[in-house]
Amino acid sequence: MTPTSAPAPSPSVRTPTAAALAASAAAVDGGVLSNAELAAWLEDRRRAQTQRVERVPFAELDGWAFDERTGDLRHRSGGFFAVHGLRVSSDFGPVPAWEQPIIDQPEIGILGIALRDFDGIPHLLMQAKSEPGNVNGVQLSPTVQATKSNYMRVHGGSKVPYLECFRRPGPGSVVADVLQSEQGSWFLRKRNRNMIVSVGSGIEAGEDFAWLTLGQVNALLREDNLVNMDARTVLSCLPDWRTHAEEAAHPDTDVRSWITRRRAEHEVRVTPVGLAETKDWTVGETEVAHVHGRYFSVVAVDVASARREVRAWSQPLLKPHGTGLAALVVRRLNGVPHALLHARAEPGFVSVVELGPTVQYTPENYAHLSADSRPAYLDEVLARRAGAVYDVRLSEEGGRFLHAESHYVVVETDDELPVVSDEFRWVSLRQVDELLRYGHHLNVQARTLIAAWRSL
Repeated sequence: MTPTSAPAPSPSVRTPTAAALAASAAAVDGGVLSNAELAAWLEDRRRAQTQRVERVPFAELDGWAFDERTGDLRHRSGGFFAVHGLRVSSDFGPVPAWEQPIIDQPEIGILGIALRDFDGIPHLLMQAKSEPGNVNGVQLSPTVQATKSNYMRVHGGSKVPYLECFRRPGPGSVVADVLQSEQGSWFLRKRNRNMIVSVGSGIEAGEDFAWLTLGQVNALLREDNLVNMDARTVLSCLPDWRTHAEEAAHPDTDVRSWITRRRAEHEVRVTPVGLAETKDWTVGETEVAHVHGRYFSVVAVDVASARREVRAWSQPLLKPHGTGLAALVVRRLNGVPHALLHARAEPGFVSVVELGPTVQYTPENYAHLSADSRPAYLDEVLARRAGAVYDVRLSEEGGRFLHAESHYVVVETDDELPVVSDEFRWVSLRQVDELLRYGHHLNVQARTLIAAWRSL
């Protein structure tokens, strides 16, 4: 799409200053594209990216099959991902031991957003992308969102646009580059390279791409199911453009020591098992499901798309049962914004524990448990939700999950909520920003909420 009055790009590549990012965040009325042009571009991409997604039996998957020995579901190339079983014992949460299917995707993908200056205002190159698991087709994604199998073209499809901006970034152009996890309950040690890279004036927006100000992206974060999970996690790695007077509730060394202690003291043991032998799960013609219908299922879909690297394919997807709730309680301590974070142990984490939101749960998964198994602070969040400063329904990864959604909620409080256990800490926004410079400290749900909190 050609803007009506595009500002001239700056001639050189520069990493953005906090002042420049603040100016981009303040540009809520647009830059290269006006808000009216942005809305028209999104609607045009929705019409152009129609996608057919149909549930099919596993036997109709092209290139996928159950292993005769283990029952694991794998691609014939050995790439992409596999679904196998996992035996777990844990001292975290209300259930001490269980077995489950899990997605095993050991390769590291790239999630990258390109930045470019237009008249001194940094713009983000965002992509309109349709994923088979999205509830609504097109969502806003990073510039590059590709697994290693995709960008190495194991599928035999076309090249990933803008990939070399991230595989070969220029000197001094990297704004953020960090390995981050994904859902530790559904992925086994899954990591992606989250990158933000400044690019020069030679990088133009293709048909499915648009240069947006940070203010425009922040506004879109407040709409249901529009900014996808991969974009949100990369946005969280953007350096905070605001300055905060700092008198944190806990010194930095104490926060780091707390995280290390939780990792050292929590015990989570995981053992891969064959999918066919996974206790309490059955493999049928059309789904892998829990015997009581809980948690999630693994299903098969056939996809046709006119706007992807491959025009047609089939694949498994994980289909959650129920809509999640991820809530962050925030408050000012000594005038400094803090978030109440939860040191969570999940079986798929590389480092046992990552910091999650104050509350992270799916109500349906707790329905069969006793009342004292309810998550800490859930009642406080529910009591304050009507006055939440952020309450948006957002999709999880549409390339691996079918219609997975969570309510993401930020609740501000003036109350002195007591810290109920060593699993929780008040962490300042500046300390969160520092932790996000390094991998495996905040989980993917917390990263979405940090991006949301900054957008307000």
